[in-house]
Amino acid sequence: MSWYFKVLGRYAVFSGRARRTEYWMFTLVTTVVYLALSFADDRVGSDWPSLSYTAVTLLPSLAVTVRRLHDTDRSGWWVLIGVIPCAGLIAMLVLTAGEPTPGRNKYGPNPKEVPFLTDATPR
Repeated sequence: MSWYFKVLGRYAVFSGRARRTEYWMFTLVTTVVYLALSFADDRVGSDWPSLSYTAVTLLPSLAVTVRRLHDTDRSGWWVLIGVIPCAGLIAMLVLTAGEPTPGRNKYGPNPKEVPFLTDATPR
């Protein structure tokens, strides 16, 4: 869940890089919550829960996808390939599952080399 909340905390940050774990954990939790809300939609006879959740998570999903593409040294504009029916989904799956660029690239340092949680706060 920490990965999910990390992405939500950076909901409109399109710069930098995102690790595969960050991207896929956010995608997993978002999908599970959406499916649960869709099930609830059927029970209450309203589409508002799932539509509201989709609206709330749209910007963070887009931001983490762009950061994930940056991690593979691709421009965030590659996210537009996802609008192509079927082939776009497969292409995005391949692009987001790919190996990250080792070391620093033009989008920033490798997030695997930057500590996730640091204990550098003064006491």
